[in-house]
Amino acid sequence: MPGRITNHHFNRMTPVAAPKDLDRLRADIVRGYEDLSPRLQQVAQFALDHPNDMGLQTLAVIAARCNVQPSTVVRFAKAMGYEGASDMQKLFRDELLAFAPSPSYADRIRQFNDRSGAVDVLSPHELLQEFADANIIALEHLKGAIRKSDLEKAVALIRECAAVYIIGLRRSFPVASYLAYALRHVDDKRAYLLDGAAGMLAEQSAMARQDDLLIAISFRPYAAETAEIVAQARARGARVIAISDTRVSPIARDADVVFETKDAEVLQFRSLTASLCLAQALVVSYAFQSERRANKGKSR
Repeated sequence: MPGRITNHHFNRMTPVAAPKDLDRLRADIVRGYEDLSPRLQQVAQFALDHPNDMGLQTLAVIAARCNVQPSTVVRFAKAMGYEGASDMQKLFRDELLAFAPSPSYADRIRQFNDRSGAVDVLSPHELLQEFADANIIALEHLKGAIRKSDLEKAVALIRECAAVYIIGLRRSFPVASYLAYALRHVDDKRAYLLDGAAGMLAEQSAMARQDDLLIAISFRPYAAETAEIVAQARARGARVIAISDTRVSPIARDADVVFETKDAEVLQFRSLTASLCLAQALVVSYAFQSERRANKGKSR
């Protein structure tokens, strides 16, 4: 298949059809990520997380931020089918020109951190302001990063499935528990929280079947158990919605829909504001659609 990325392509750099738009390039990176060398994976991760920098920065700056040599960035571009790094960078610049320019999430966080200074000596009220400002940045990024088509597809998956299974361990647990609680109150949707109580996580997840949906939430450092549950659910034919911090996270690579959220972080304490906002939007959108269908049924 033209343009398909395989282990052979990455290791021997056999020519492949270079993607002509950024969405295709992102999809190829995600599909072939596991076949990249560790150094090329660093460049791939940077390309997905910092598209503005890929389009605007010099090769030397990109390489420094990836912690690799400039030649590694060139090798990555060639592995993706381009003659050189500049050809690949053009796709990122074209997207910047097509939309109103705005600072990337990473740029805004760097500006916020520079402004914050010595936050370890802030008073409780000042610290509240820092957390609030950081969460505002995360929410504004969420508004621009989540695509309409992905939201519509995710709501359709929730509507069409027989049951929803939800997993989010450790830091992700509040998002998972909210989704389970809220979905159970909409249209009697069967929603099950995979919490692993009494060590029964494997038994709980084994109930998911072909007509079911798994919503998985995981952020760095990723929970290995969540990735295993996603793989098992896919093997049984279940659909998967992933909420994570990158499209190449262990739970996102084989998902039907991936939502990439960048939650705020202050003093290495990370919030879940953006992820919870996304979860609420999914549930309320599904609830509105259910109500409209019910009203149409009554009017007939």
